[in-house]
This record gives sequence, structure tokens and C-alpha cells, in this order.
Amino acid sequence: GEYDDAMPYDKYVEWQRECLSEMLRIIPENGAIFYNHKWRVQGGRLQDRQDIVAGFPVRQILIWRRKGGLNFNPGYFLPTYEVIYVIAKPKFRLAPKANAHGDIWEFSQDMNNPHPAPFPVDLIDRIVSSTTAKTVLDPFMGSGTTAIAAINHKRDYVGIDLWQEYCDMAENRIKEHTAQVKLF
Repeated sequence: GEYDDAMPYDKYVEWQRECLSEMLRIIPENGAIFYNHKWRVQGGRLQDRQDIVAGFPVRQILIWRRKGGLNFNPGYFLPTYEVIYVIAKPKFRLAPKANAHGDIWEFSQDMNNPHPAPFPVDLIDRIVSSTTAKTVLDPFMGSGTTAIAAINHKRDYVGIDLWQEYCDMAENRIKEHTAQVKLF
């Protein structure tokens, strides 16, 4: 199936809050959710994420400063960063030395990925390596970047996506990456 996330904002907020609630419910007491979200603009108005994350145990906000990018809208400045909310259970701790990264991370966008909004593997590698999680869950798997990062760090992963095209894309990228990892 396919899912259109360009729904009315109140419905979008409800959907995202439901997703976060379920993720928080299933992660262990030492788990965390790294919730990345681009700003949305509908009807010429910026939609803040506070209405989505309000009430969740947000421990920290990370900034992913993107190098480069494109802006096709003459009404807005080029967006150069995205916010990552660290929503953590009480016993969550970073992996040793991960706190040295600071809270502003600069990574180039992945321009060689056919997905329309791919995350760079280096960004997700940083997130995965900053935790001690044995299993990584990505309920919006897209092109499989989280799975690749999990493989890089010898972690198990669970990926979910509703779009068959993205599931196929992720499966192909994971197979290619696994074959490359075995070569080294």
C-alpha cells in the first residue's frame, strides 16, 4: 500500500503522536527514540513540531545541519537544518564517549539515493553508534538507511514501510551493502 502524509495538519499530528506512543510503548526502559522531522509548511504557514512531541519525554534536541540542498520555493530561505528529538525512557544512557559529539551534527545530504528524502548513512551511523541498543527499529524505513547503519554496527534491525516501492528499494540497498561488507 501507499500512504499520503500530506493530510490535514490535525490528522497528521494525531498520526505522528500515535506512532510515537507505540514506539515508546515497545522500547525497553533504557531505550530512546531519535525522532527526525523536517518542518512542514501548508497554506503558507510553518507548522511547529511541539504539538507532536508535547507530553513525550524529550530529553534533548539535536540539530542536523545539512551541507548543501535545494530550494524550489521563492517564498522561503533555503532550509539548512533539521531537528532530531531524543525522546528517552528514564534509564537511557548514551554509549561511552558518544556525548562528545555535541548537539549540532553536520552531514551532507545523500544525493546518490533514489528516495525523495534520504538520510545520509553517516547521520544514522552516528545515532546507532551513540546507543547501546541491540535492535534498532525504523517504522519509516524508506530506502533502508537505518538497516545499513545497524549492519555497520553489528546490530539487529526491524524496518517498516507502507510503500512497496520503498520496501523494494530498501531490500536492494541492504543486499548490496551486505555483499560489500562481506568483501571486507
